[in-house]
Amino acid sequence: SPHSPLMTYEAMSLDVQHLLTRLGIAKCILLGHSMGGKTAMTLALQRPDLVERLISVDISPVSTAPVSEFSAYISAMKSVKIPDGLSRSAARQLADDQLRPVVQLPQLRQFLLTNLVEVEGRYVWRVNLEAISHHLADIMNFPVFHKPYPGPTLFLGGSNSPYISSKDYPEIQRLFPKADVQHIEGAGHIVHQDKFEEFITAVLNFLPPP
Repeated sequence: SPHSPLMTYEAMSLDVQHLLTRLGIAKCILLGHSMGGKTAMTLALQRPDLVERLISVDISPVSTAPVSEFSAYISAMKSVKIPDGLSRSAARQLADDQLRPVVQLPQLRQFLLTNLVEVEGRYVWRVNLEAISHHLADIMNFPVFHKPYPGPTLFLGGSNSPYISSKDYPEIQRLFPKADVQHIEGAGHIVHQDKFEEFITAVLNFLPPP
């Protein structure tokens, strides 16, 4: 999708609403991970009529810390330099080497590297790093809502990740009274990558019977 200089949850929720209209989808089951989870929650709270069920993967409807860590990752991604004419595997290896000093976790580096794409013979990041760095405070926060989302909701976290914790439960309960919170044992923040089979099972069990 095209990039926008505006990167708030309200703006991203509107993008999804426009997409649903374009696709002719009157009501959907919405699943989002991390920033996508906050976008999905925003949409469900703004337009509950559009969302039949909601799944938020490893993120709560609260402020997410630490900002400095993400800031460092974005700076590292911005500073990656790849000469033209390299093969995809060589380009990824070079980017991996350049990210390693800042992004120590190999799984996280692999996750970031999925965004390295070739455009007309040059390797670029497909994510809008400028907009992300300008809106980091918005991305880390969560908009204020007073009216809850009444539909069934699943918060699916990784047991090794801090992003859905017991201190978030009151706010989860306030905004999503029909919420079920589950943690997948042994998974970090990128739950669907770390424990794919268990992730799929949990999602399928939450879906309504066909």
